[in-house]
Amino acid sequence: MGHAIESKSGIVRIAAVGDILLSPPANGVAYQRQKRLVSDRVSAVFDECDLVFGNLECTLASGESQIPTEPRVFTDAAWIRAVKSSRFGLVTLANNHTFDGLEEGYTELKGVLEEIDLPHFGAGRNLEQAAAPSTVDCNGLRIGFLGAVDASSGPYRFASADFWGVPALDIDRLGSQIRELKSSVDHVVVSVHWGEERFLVPSPKQLEQARALVDGGASMILGHHPHVMQGMEIYRGAPIAYSLGNFLADDVYFSGGGAIRWKKIERTGCLLITELTRDTVRVVRQIPTYDDGQVVAIDTSGFGEGQIRRTNRMLQGGVSASRYRWEHFRVKTLRPTIDHLRPSQLVHLRPRHIRNALRTLWK
Repeated sequence: MGHAIESKSGIVRIAAVGDILLSPPANGVAYQRQKRLVSDRVSAVFDECDLVFGNLECTLASGESQIPTEPRVFTDAAWIRAVKSSRFGLVTLANNHTFDGLEEGYTELKGVLEEIDLPHFGAGRNLEQAAAPSTVDCNGLRIGFLGAVDASSGPYRFASADFWGVPALDIDRLGSQIRELKSSVDHVVVSVHWGEERFLVPSPKQLEQARALVDGGASMILGHHPHVMQGMEIYRGAPIAYSLGNFLADDVYFSGGGAIRWKKIERTGCLLITELTRDTVRVVRQIPTYDDGQVVAIDTSGFGEGQIRRTNRMLQGGVSASRYRWEHFRVKTLRPTIDHLRPSQLVHLRPRHIRNALRTLWK
């Protein structure tokens, strides 16, 4: 591994982060980032690890090829190279934006990743390629990585036997893959793109799915897509991070004007440090990060630490159907209603908005 530090034989330290959304504005707005994506303190943490892993949730454009729906998250080759320069040693493409530029954009992206020798998995020109694992050999251990995407996250296309796309979240298929992979590796890590955006807790179904994957032999589950942190639990010795939140969080611009602009909670992510031995996985630390639009730094404000404690505590309290309905109400109804109560939006508030909010809560 090109940037692995010299560490004890038989121990691999992994730094895992959430979504890498690099999306330079295409409408004349100045891009605030420099090629140095992370602060010195984040670099120092990465330097102490043998492998840095993240969800590369952006792609390259190729001519006019693009999906018809927005948002689309396009970057350029220089920023993919900057990810590599930031010491990332493995990325997953198993997300809902890898094919925003259709197969042509994916081909451009894959070409750059191969050119800079940045290993990747979770997408392909057919299901065999898309579902194929990536294996890492380090310090005498072999670790396999698998990726999957839930339909609810909105991918443009799932891979099939003879067509490009990302691998669908199929617990039975993943279980078979894990069992097969376990015969040749010490650990299997599963990266899953799932959950509802901005929800602070996973669904009861996600808890069942994650635990089923661990029961099937997975050593760790790393979740992405909600753009906010969700809790982490240890199940049968396996860490399950349901969502690591955003790591690099560029605003995403629409072709007709306007943009998705991330709030503080969405610019705060979790950098998860784990240590793997031949038989165990140990959580070292959950470190909060904050992206100010220029560089990702360790969050020292206390907000990120508070979010980590809060979401862990929420998960420890259990996620019942009623608890999840409340989260749905909070994100889908209460939050938009509060936004309407801002002075600039009050003029748009109507009685039906309040009625609909109450109906949702009482369902």
